[in-house]
Amino acid sequence: MSTHGDAPAGVVSLETIAAVLAPFRCNLSVGQLGAVQEYLRLLLQWNKSISLTAIEDPVEILSRHFGESLYALSLFNLGESRLADVGTGAGFPGLPLRIACPSMKLTLFESNLKKCAFLTEVAHRLDLAGIEVQRQRYEQFGGGGEGFDFVCARALGDYQILLPWSSRVLKPRGRVLLWLGTEESIRLSRRKEFVWEVPAPIPESRRRVILSGRQVGG
Repeated sequence: MSTHGDAPAGVVSLETIAAVLAPFRCNLSVGQLGAVQEYLRLLLQWNKSISLTAIEDPVEILSRHFGESLYALSLFNLGESRLADVGTGAGFPGLPLRIACPSMKLTLFESNLKKCAFLTEVAHRLDLAGIEVQRQRYEQFGGGGEGFDFVCARALGDYQILLPWSSRVLKPRGRVLLWLGTEESIRLSRRKEFVWEVPAPIPESRRRVILSGRQVGG
């Protein structure tokens, strides 16, 4: 993993990464910026053979995927939490959050075999402990044992299934964190099984927010 400012050809420099992520209020160390750099390199490499993102510009990937994921750190204390990332795809928001929070225990739910292989490779290359990749649809996971502090989903939809499932697997004071559009957040805020906070607008975006909800009575 490169942690130097001067990046190899085709790799975004640490200075550029830090500048792109600055509006999202995340304060990463040099080592963490290096982990983002390597993650981005792997994403671009694997994206040539499997569909991980439709965005091709590395700077836009940093902003839309990494930055928007990491913005949650300015809103919630995720440091030593157990977090479930549902339908994670290429690992967002879970893996960037885990890079920033070394004590986090992260479970990634992804049913696609090739995407699971990518997630496993990223965790291995970045030497990230405390990560479990679940190759199944999240609703097939029965929980049991210690619950999650947070259930996260980014542009997932399927909330008729996600919210009841989250109620079963969250700890009593656990939260759902949802990355979604403004209009959808307004519709979802009307659901009564969670107490919803005011959606937090995501920097550099006109229509995307993070919506947080806690179970009624939690």
